[in-house]
Amino acid sequence: MKIGVDRLRQEHSLPPEGYKALLTCRDPDVLSYLYAQAREVALANFGNNIYIRGLIEISNCCRNNCYYCGIRKGNIQVERYRLSRETILDCCRQGYKLGFRTFVLQGGEDAAQSSDWIEGTVAAIRGEFPDCAITLSLGEKSREEYERFFHAGANRYLLRHETYNKEHYRQLHPAEMRQDTRLQCLQWLKEIGYQTGTGIMVGSPGQTTEHLIEDIRFIERFSPQMIGIGPFIPHPNTPFTGSPSGSIEQTLRLLSIFRLMHPQALIPATTALATLAADGRERGILAGANVVMPNLSPQEVRGKYELYNNKASLGAEAAEGLAALDQQLSAISYRIVTDRGDFGKYKL
Repeated sequence: MKIGVDRLRQEHSLPPEGYKALLTCRDPDVLSYLYAQAREVALANFGNNIYIRGLIEISNCCRNNCYYCGIRKGNIQVERYRLSRETILDCCRQGYKLGFRTFVLQGGEDAAQSSDWIEGTVAAIRGEFPDCAITLSLGEKSREEYERFFHAGANRYLLRHETYNKEHYRQLHPAEMRQDTRLQCLQWLKEIGYQTGTGIMVGSPGQTTEHLIEDIRFIERFSPQMIGIGPFIPHPNTPFTGSPSGSIEQTLRLLSIFRLMHPQALIPATTALATLAADGRERGILAGANVVMPNLSPQEVRGKYELYNNKASLGAEAAEGLAALDQQLSAISYRIVTDRGDFGKYKL
Protein backbone atom coordinates (compact mmCIF):
# COMPACT_ATOMS: atom_id res chain seq x y z
CA MET A 1 0.00 0.00 0.00
CA LYS A 2 2.88 2.39 0.69
CA ILE A 3 3.90 1.86 -2.94
CA GLY A 4 0.61 3.49 -3.92
CA VAL A 5 1.40 6.49 -1.72
CA ASP A 6 4.84 6.79 -3.31
CA ARG A 7 3.33 6.57 -6.78
CA LEU A 8 0.80 9.29 -5.96
CA ARG A 9 3.56 11.55 -4.67
CA GLN A 10 5.69 10.98 -7.76
CA GLU A 11 3.03 10.94 -10.49
CA HIS A 12 0.26 13.01 -8.81
CA SER A 13 -2.28 10.44 -9.95
CA LEU A 14 -3.50 6.91 -9.33
CA PRO A 15 -5.91 4.58 -11.13
CA PRO A 16 -9.36 4.34 -9.49
CA GLU A 17 -8.45 1.12 -7.68
CA GLY A 18 -5.44 2.89 -6.16
CA TYR A 19 -7.65 5.62 -4.71
CA LYS A 20 -10.09 3.01 -3.43
CA ALA A 21 -7.30 1.17 -1.65
CA LEU A 22 -6.24 4.35 0.16
CA LEU A 23 -9.81 5.38 1.01
CA THR A 24 -10.62 1.98 2.52
CA CYS A 25 -7.26 1.31 4.15
CA ARG A 26 -7.38 0.52 7.85
CA ASP A 27 -3.66 -0.03 8.40
CA PRO A 28 -2.47 2.72 10.77
CA ASP A 29 1.11 2.43 9.49
CA VAL A 30 0.00 3.11 5.93
CA LEU A 31 -2.17 6.05 6.98
CA SER A 32 0.66 7.53 9.03
CA TYR A 33 2.90 7.15 6.00
CA LEU A 34 0.28 8.88 3.80
CA TYR A 35 0.04 11.84 6.20
CA ALA A 36 3.83 12.05 6.51
CA GLN A 37 4.35 12.10 2.75
CA ALA A 38 1.72 14.81 2.32
CA ARG A 39 3.29 16.82 5.14
CA GLU A 40 6.71 16.54 3.49
CA VAL A 41 5.30 17.82 0.21
CA ALA A 42 3.63 20.77 1.92
CA LEU A 43 6.83 21.62 3.78
CA ALA A 44 8.85 21.39 0.57
CA ASN A 45 6.52 23.86 -1.16
CA PHE A 46 5.57 26.23 1.65
CA GLY A 47 7.98 25.60 4.51
CA ASN A 48 6.30 25.65 7.91
CA ASN A 49 4.20 28.65 6.88
CA ILE A 50 0.44 28.67 7.44
CA TYR A 51 -1.46 31.36 5.57
CA ILE A 52 -4.32 33.12 7.34
CA ARG A 53 -7.47 34.36 5.61
CA GLY A 54 -9.95 36.68 7.32
CA LEU A 55 -13.45 35.25 6.93
CA ILE A 56 -16.30 37.77 6.75
CA GLU A 57 -19.76 36.18 6.62
CA ILE A 58 -21.65 38.93 4.85
CA SER A 59 -25.19 37.46 4.83
CA ASN A 60 -27.03 34.36 6.05
CA CYS A 61 -29.93 34.90 3.63
CA CYS A 62 -30.10 32.38 0.80
CA ARG A 63 -32.45 31.63 -2.08
CA ASN A 64 -31.50 27.95 -2.04
CA ASN A 65 -32.88 25.10 0.03
CA CYS A 66 -29.96 22.67 0.12
CA TYR A 67 -30.87 19.79 2.40
CA TYR A 68 -27.66 19.92 4.45
CA CYS A 69 -27.35 23.65 5.10
CA GLY A 70 -28.41 25.45 8.25
CA ILE A 71 -29.08 28.74 6.44
CA ARG A 72 -31.32 27.12 3.79
CA LYS A 73 -34.33 29.27 2.96
CA GLY A 74 -36.66 26.66 4.46
CA ASN A 75 -35.17 27.05 7.94
CA ILE A 76 -37.53 29.51 9.60
CA GLN A 77 -35.61 29.33 12.89
CA VAL A 78 -32.70 31.38 11.51
CA GLU A 79 -32.39 35.02 12.55
CA ARG A 80 -31.41 36.53 9.22
CA TYR A 81 -28.92 39.36 8.75
CA ARG A 82 -27.00 41.25 6.09
CA LEU A 83 -23.83 43.22 6.71
CA SER A 84 -23.63 46.72 5.29
CA ARG A 85 -20.74 47.70 3.06
CA GLU A 86 -19.35 49.94 5.79
CA THR A 87 -19.49 47.10 8.33
CA ILE A 88 -17.61 44.85 5.89
CA LEU A 89 -14.99 47.55 5.41
CA ASP A 90 -14.68 47.90 9.18
CA CYS A 91 -14.04 44.16 9.42
CA CYS A 92 -11.31 44.52 6.79
CA ARG A 93 -9.77 47.44 8.67
CA GLN A 94 -9.66 45.46 11.89
CA GLY A 95 -8.26 42.46 10.04
CA TYR A 96 -5.60 44.51 8.31
CA LYS A 97 -4.36 45.80 11.67
CA LEU A 98 -4.15 42.19 12.88
CA GLY A 99 -2.02 41.23 9.87
CA PHE A 100 -4.57 39.73 7.47
CA ARG A 101 -3.78 40.26 3.79
CA THR A 102 -6.61 38.15 2.40
CA PHE A 103 -10.29 38.82 3.05
CA VAL A 104 -12.88 36.14 2.28
CA LEU A 105 -16.43 37.37 1.70
CA GLN A 106 -18.75 34.42 2.22
CA GLY A 107 -22.52 34.37 2.17
CA GLY A 108 -25.69 32.76 0.96
CA GLU A 109 -27.04 33.41 -2.51
CA ASP A 110 -28.81 36.56 -1.36
CA ALA A 111 -30.75 38.47 -4.02
CA ALA A 112 -30.90 41.58 -1.82
CA GLN A 113 -27.13 41.88 -2.09
CA SER A 114 -27.27 42.56 -5.80
CA SER A 115 -24.47 42.15 -8.29
CA ASP A 116 -24.12 45.93 -8.38
CA TRP A 117 -23.75 45.97 -4.60
CA ILE A 118 -21.20 43.14 -4.59
CA GLU A 119 -19.22 44.80 -7.38
CA GLY A 120 -19.22 48.09 -5.47
CA THR A 121 -18.19 46.39 -2.24
CA VAL A 122 -15.29 44.58 -3.93
CA ALA A 123 -14.18 47.84 -5.54
CA ALA A 124 -14.31 49.64 -2.17
CA ILE A 125 -12.15 46.96 -0.53
CA ARG A 126 -9.73 46.98 -3.45
CA GLY A 127 -9.46 50.77 -3.27
CA GLU A 128 -8.72 50.83 0.45
CA PHE A 129 -6.53 47.71 0.59
CA PRO A 130 -4.64 47.53 -2.72
CA ASP A 131 -2.07 45.06 -1.32
CA CYS A 132 -4.65 42.51 -0.19
CA ALA A 133 -6.29 39.57 -1.93
CA ILE A 134 -10.08 39.42 -2.08
CA THR A 135 -11.76 36.03 -2.13
CA LEU A 136 -15.47 35.59 -2.82
CA SER A 137 -17.62 32.63 -1.83
CA LEU A 138 -21.10 33.70 -2.88
CA GLY A 139 -22.39 30.77 -4.87
CA GLU A 140 -23.61 30.46 -8.43
CA LYS A 141 -23.67 33.56 -10.62
CA SER A 142 -23.69 34.30 -14.33
CA ARG A 143 -20.43 34.55 -16.23
CA GLU A 144 -21.02 38.28 -16.67
CA GLU A 145 -21.36 38.73 -12.90
CA TYR A 146 -18.18 36.78 -12.21
CA GLU A 147 -16.37 38.96 -14.76
CA ARG A 148 -17.65 42.14 -13.14
CA PHE A 149 -16.46 41.06 -9.69
CA PHE A 150 -13.08 40.06 -11.14
CA HIS A 151 -12.56 43.39 -12.87
CA ALA A 152 -13.64 45.21 -9.69
CA GLY A 153 -10.72 43.57 -7.88
CA ALA A 154 -11.67 40.08 -6.69
CA ASN A 155 -8.78 37.61 -7.01
CA ARG A 156 -10.16 34.27 -5.86
CA TYR A 157 -13.47 32.43 -5.81
CA LEU A 158 -14.48 29.44 -3.70
CA LEU A 159 -17.31 27.25 -5.01
CA ARG A 160 -17.38 23.72 -3.66
CA HIS A 161 -19.01 21.28 -6.03
CA GLU A 162 -19.93 19.11 -2.97
CA THR A 163 -20.29 15.92 -5.03
CA TYR A 164 -19.52 15.02 -8.65
CA ASN A 165 -22.01 12.17 -8.83
CA LYS A 166 -25.29 13.42 -10.28
CA GLU A 167 -27.51 11.01 -8.37
CA HIS A 168 -25.80 11.93 -5.11
CA TYR A 169 -26.12 15.63 -5.98
CA ARG A 170 -29.88 15.13 -6.28
CA GLN A 171 -29.93 13.55 -2.83
CA LEU A 172 -28.38 16.70 -1.35
CA HIS A 173 -30.22 19.43 -3.29
CA PRO A 174 -33.77 20.27 -4.41
CA ALA A 175 -34.76 19.61 -8.02
CA GLU A 176 -34.32 23.21 -9.17
CA MET A 177 -30.58 23.05 -8.45
CA ARG A 178 -28.50 21.43 -11.15
CA GLN A 179 -25.05 19.96 -10.87
CA ASP A 180 -24.30 21.00 -14.46
CA THR A 181 -24.79 24.63 -13.46
CA ARG A 182 -22.31 24.30 -10.61
CA LEU A 183 -19.67 22.73 -12.85
CA GLN A 184 -20.23 25.37 -15.54
CA CYS A 185 -19.69 28.10 -12.96
CA LEU A 186 -16.39 26.55 -11.94
CA GLN A 187 -15.24 26.44 -15.54
CA TRP A 188 -16.15 30.09 -16.06
CA LEU A 189 -14.23 31.11 -12.94
CA LYS A 190 -11.04 29.44 -14.18
CA GLU A 191 -11.43 30.90 -17.67
CA ILE A 192 -11.90 34.42 -16.30
CA GLY A 193 -8.68 34.15 -14.33
CA TYR A 194 -9.72 33.65 -10.74
CA GLN A 195 -7.66 31.51 -8.42
CA THR A 196 -10.47 28.97 -8.22
CA GLY A 197 -11.35 26.68 -5.35
CA THR A 198 -13.69 23.73 -5.17
CA GLY A 199 -14.18 20.83 -2.77
CA ILE A 200 -16.50 18.40 -1.08
CA MET A 201 -18.25 17.44 2.14
CA VAL A 202 -16.89 14.18 3.48
CA GLY A 203 -19.49 11.77 4.81
CA SER A 204 -22.56 13.56 3.49
CA PRO A 205 -25.73 11.42 3.52
CA GLY A 206 -25.70 8.83 0.76
CA GLN A 207 -22.01 9.26 -0.05
CA THR A 208 -20.11 6.11 -1.03
CA THR A 209 -16.46 5.33 -1.64
CA GLU A 210 -17.23 5.28 -5.36
CA HIS A 211 -18.62 8.82 -5.09
CA LEU A 212 -15.42 9.95 -3.41
CA ILE A 213 -13.33 8.40 -6.19
CA GLU A 214 -15.39 10.37 -8.72
CA ASP A 215 -14.72 13.54 -6.71
CA ILE A 216 -10.99 12.82 -6.55
CA ARG A 217 -10.79 12.24 -10.28
CA PHE A 218 -12.76 15.42 -11.03
CA ILE A 219 -10.45 17.50 -8.82
CA GLU A 220 -7.46 15.81 -10.47
CA ARG A 221 -8.72 16.89 -13.91
CA PHE A 222 -9.96 20.33 -12.91
CA SER A 223 -6.73 21.18 -11.07
CA PRO A 224 -8.07 23.95 -8.82
CA GLN A 225 -5.78 26.38 -7.08
CA MET A 226 -7.68 25.88 -3.80
CA ILE A 227 -9.25 22.71 -2.42
CA GLY A 228 -11.67 22.93 0.50
CA ILE A 229 -12.79 19.73 2.16
CA GLY A 230 -14.38 19.17 5.52
CA PRO A 231 -16.51 16.59 7.30
CA PHE A 232 -20.28 16.79 6.97
CA ILE A 233 -21.87 17.96 10.21
CA PRO A 234 -25.68 17.81 10.49
CA HIS A 235 -27.78 20.82 11.43
CA PRO A 236 -30.91 20.21 13.51
CA ASN A 237 -33.18 22.35 11.29
CA THR A 238 -32.51 20.47 8.06
CA PRO A 239 -33.82 17.22 6.55
CA PHE A 240 -30.52 15.58 7.56
CA THR A 241 -30.84 16.17 11.27
CA GLY A 242 -29.91 12.94 13.02
CA SER A 243 -27.54 11.87 10.25
CA PRO A 244 -24.05 10.95 11.47
CA SER A 245 -21.20 13.39 11.04
CA GLY A 246 -18.51 12.67 8.51
CA SER A 247 -15.31 10.97 9.57
CA ILE A 248 -12.34 13.11 10.59
CA GLU A 249 -10.03 10.26 9.56
CA GLN A 250 -11.53 10.03 6.07
CA THR A 251 -11.31 13.81 5.74
CA LEU A 252 -7.63 13.73 6.67
CA ARG A 253 -6.76 10.99 4.20
CA LEU A 254 -8.53 12.89 1.42
CA LEU A 255 -6.66 16.05 2.41
CA SER A 256 -3.39 14.14 2.11
CA ILE A 257 -4.40 12.63 -1.23
CA PHE A 258 -5.13 16.09 -2.61
CA ARG A 259 -1.84 17.45 -1.27
CA LEU A 260 0.10 14.70 -3.06
CA MET A 261 -2.00 15.22 -6.19
CA HIS A 262 -1.66 19.03 -6.25
CA PRO A 263 1.52 19.93 -4.32
CA GLN A 264 1.11 23.71 -4.66
CA ALA A 265 -2.62 23.93 -3.95
CA LEU A 266 -3.91 26.09 -1.13
CA ILE A 267 -5.72 23.68 1.21
CA PRO A 268 -7.35 24.87 4.44
CA ALA A 269 -7.64 23.05 7.71
CA THR A 270 -11.34 23.82 7.87
CA THR A 271 -13.50 25.09 10.70
CA ALA A 272 -15.54 21.89 10.43
CA LEU A 273 -12.47 19.87 11.43
CA ALA A 274 -11.94 22.15 14.43
CA THR A 275 -15.63 21.81 15.30
CA LEU A 276 -15.55 18.01 15.45
CA ALA A 277 -12.23 17.72 17.30
CA ALA A 278 -10.31 20.12 19.53
CA ASP A 279 -7.12 19.26 17.64
CA GLY A 280 -8.80 18.99 14.24
CA ARG A 281 -7.03 22.02 12.81
CA GLU A 282 -3.61 20.78 13.86
CA ARG A 283 -4.32 17.31 12.51
CA GLY A 284 -5.32 18.85 9.19
CA ILE A 285 -2.06 20.78 8.98
CA LEU A 286 -0.05 17.68 9.84
CA ALA A 287 -1.86 15.92 6.98
CA GLY A 288 -0.82 18.58 4.46
CA ALA A 289 -3.06 21.65 4.90
CA ASN A 290 -1.47 25.10 4.71
CA VAL A 291 -4.33 27.59 5.25
CA VAL A 292 -6.55 28.58 8.18
CA MET A 293 -9.48 30.99 8.05
CA PRO A 294 -10.15 32.78 11.35
CA ASN A 295 -13.48 34.56 11.62
CA LEU A 296 -13.46 38.34 11.11
CA SER A 297 -17.24 38.72 11.16
CA PRO A 298 -18.79 40.93 13.85
CA GLN A 299 -19.17 38.81 16.97
CA GLU A 300 -22.90 39.51 17.19
CA VAL A 301 -23.62 37.70 13.90
CA ARG A 302 -21.24 34.73 14.09
CA GLY A 303 -23.78 32.49 15.79
CA LYS A 304 -26.34 33.30 13.10
CA TYR A 305 -24.17 32.00 10.28
CA GLU A 306 -24.58 28.39 11.30
CA LEU A 307 -24.19 26.16 8.26
CA TYR A 308 -23.94 23.17 10.58
CA ASN A 309 -24.43 22.57 14.28
CA ASN A 310 -22.09 24.08 16.90
CA LYS A 311 -19.80 25.72 14.33
CA ALA A 312 -16.58 26.89 15.98
CA SER A 313 -16.14 30.67 15.71
CA LEU A 314 -14.41 31.70 18.93
CA GLY A 315 -10.95 31.26 20.44
CA ALA A 316 -8.35 30.22 17.89
CA GLU A 317 -11.08 30.15 15.21
CA ALA A 318 -11.62 33.90 15.63
CA ALA A 319 -9.55 36.78 14.29
CA GLU A 320 -9.12 38.17 17.79
CA GLY A 321 -7.72 34.81 18.85
CA LEU A 322 -4.62 34.96 16.64
CA ALA A 323 -2.31 34.71 19.65
CA ALA A 324 -3.98 31.44 20.66
CA LEU A 325 -3.81 30.19 17.08
CA ASP A 326 -0.14 31.09 16.84
CA GLN A 327 0.55 29.23 20.07
CA GLN A 328 -1.26 26.11 18.85
CA LEU A 329 0.62 26.16 15.56
CA SER A 330 3.95 26.72 17.31
CA ALA A 331 3.31 23.59 19.35
CA ILE A 332 3.45 21.56 16.12
CA SER A 333 6.36 23.62 14.69
CA TYR A 334 4.36 25.79 12.29
CA ARG A 335 3.90 29.55 12.16
CA ILE A 336 1.42 32.12 10.91
CA VAL A 337 2.50 34.18 7.92
CA THR A 338 0.71 37.36 6.96
CA ASP A 339 1.42 37.72 3.24
CA ARG A 340 -1.28 37.09 0.63
CA GLY A 341 -0.22 33.51 0.01
CA ASP A 342 -1.19 33.40 -3.65
CA PHE A 343 -1.05 30.24 -5.71
CA GLY A 344 2.15 29.81 -7.75
CA LYS A 345 1.92 31.78 -10.96
CA TYR A 346 -0.47 34.31 -9.45
CA LYS A 347 2.12 35.76 -7.08
CA LEU A 348 2.60 39.53 -7.27
